[in-house]
Amino acid sequence: MKIPDRRIELFTAPGSEQRFSGPATGDERSMLVAMLDAQRATLKLKCSGLGPELARRSVSPSSLSLLGLVRHLADVERRWFRAVLAGHEVELRFSSADAPEGDFDGAGPDPGVVAESWAAWHAEVAFADAFVAEAAHLDVEGHDAWRGTVSLRWVLVHMIEEYARHNGHADLIRERIDGAVGV
Repeated sequence: MKIPDRRIELFTAPGSEQRFSGPATGDERSMLVAMLDAQRATLKLKCSGLGPELARRSVSPSSLSLLGLVRHLADVERRWFRAVLAGHEVELRFSSADAPEGDFDGAGPDPGVVAESWAAWHAEVAFADAFVAEAAHLDVEGHDAWRGTVSLRWVLVHMIEEYARHNGHADLIRERIDGAVGV
């Protein structure tokens, strides 16, 4: 099947075509992990080549930005894997009861904020990857005040959905910043 030509030129980064090369058959864990990895790689692609522009807001009155998405997803990773599934007593890195939108509101163009945000995201992804690799099975459970008892399987599916939804936002934000669009 030939894919139709598009009205726009798609941007890619080295290796980006490999994002969705994970297994399409086989065991459930391998497929879920590969799909989550692909969604994480997509977020990185949407942010590639940018510095302070990562903090540019989508459209008023929204506080949505690419950097805000990185910070938000660092907090989401931290919440589900570190707090809920691993049972660690940790606070979110960027949001709190006093600043529930801190992940987005605090996403400024200062290079230190950009570096701190990426470092946090990488640390939470690394923790999540290690947790998933060491988990005995996908039925490992944790308790969440919002959802009640959740399994590792549910968290992986939820994380794929969370990234996919926000990667759609990232598509539009990136296009607004410099016209770049990608798959």
